[in-house]
Amino acid sequence: MRYYNRAVSDLFLKKLLPGKVLVLLGARRVGKTVFLKHMIDNYIKEPFLFLNGEDMATQSVLSSRTVENYRQLLGSIRLMIIDEAQKVPEIGLVLKLMVDSFDGLKIVATGSSVFDLANKLGEPLTGRKNMIHMFPLAQMEYSANENLVETLSRLEERLIFGSYPELLQYERKEEKSDYLKEIVNAYLLKDILEFDGIRISDKMLALLRLVAYQIGKEVSVEELGKQLGISRNTVEKYLDLLSKVFVIYKLPGFSRNLRSEIVKMNRWYFYDNGIRNTLINNLNPLLMRNDSGELWENYIISERIKYQHYTGMMVSNYFWRTYEQQEIDLIEESGGELAAYEMKWNVAKQARIPTAFGRAYPGSTFRTINPDNYLGWIL
Repeated sequence: MRYYNRAVSDLFLKKLLPGKVLVLLGARRVGKTVFLKHMIDNYIKEPFLFLNGEDMATQSVLSSRTVENYRQLLGSIRLMIIDEAQKVPEIGLVLKLMVDSFDGLKIVATGSSVFDLANKLGEPLTGRKNMIHMFPLAQMEYSANENLVETLSRLEERLIFGSYPELLQYERKEEKSDYLKEIVNAYLLKDILEFDGIRISDKMLALLRLVAYQIGKEVSVEELGKQLGISRNTVEKYLDLLSKVFVIYKLPGFSRNLRSEIVKMNRWYFYDNGIRNTLINNLNPLLMRNDSGELWENYIISERIKYQHYTGMMVSNYFWRTYEQQEIDLIEESGGELAAYEMKWNVAKQARIPTAFGRAYPGSTFRTINPDNYLGWIL
């Protein structure tokens, strides 16, 4: 399978420092392990040790938390990598002892679970870690390997099947569909179901399906709870966990001035369109769908989120809506300035800045993002 250079490559090398733990976080199957092996093969010129945190042998050898044990393990090693590090008991304390005891040692720890890995690393590694996030392939990564004609011709495919790296090895729709179903059934909730004794996977999948049908709309946790037969607190807990394993993310409502602005509910989006479409069992082409607008909105906002992370933009994201039904899909707030964006799949539909927003926030910018102009916004 062809390797696509990842946008975090330069940042990875910059943050790979002696005496620090570099934490690489991302959903399962987004390419963290392949990325690390590529970096080792092409950029790492020093002795290294690559361990798998899901391997019982790895967990066993790291369980004896003594300097002498780790000295025997490391020997002349200058770089240690622990893939799926959250599986190692007390991983934060293990890495703290290594960092404090071996001068010049570089450590990389990967994980697909923020709530687990970050909690275990948090206090022990205060001041001793750097963090990088990795997502499914971004258009800025595709564009280094394809021309404009290829990019535009593959847009619909990415709206339907998403951008998980391993999809690149499949040609047929059935193969792509089977792969996405495998991710949903075998990987999507794996970390969550191992956390805090949660075992009600059917409720969580049902919750994800309900959210998938509400792209671009405010999500009521009370209504979701009623439909699923679970409490509001449980819904909020599940949504939080799903965001922490990089399945979905939220946009809160933006407000500074107007009483009529909606701020008590959030909108939820999927990091990957293919996961969203697989959950609702609809991988049909656009001509056979009635949700092309929602697909476009989910895809392009997620691409913007990737772009923000990979380019180091310091920005907060929101949606904006009033009870009078005036709305904007995405508000970016940076340095006290506001940039407003409306997503339109139909290029013939040019949105205008809502009157209430223009009056309340003079000086803000407004732009429609459609298939004719989107590349300049995410590259």
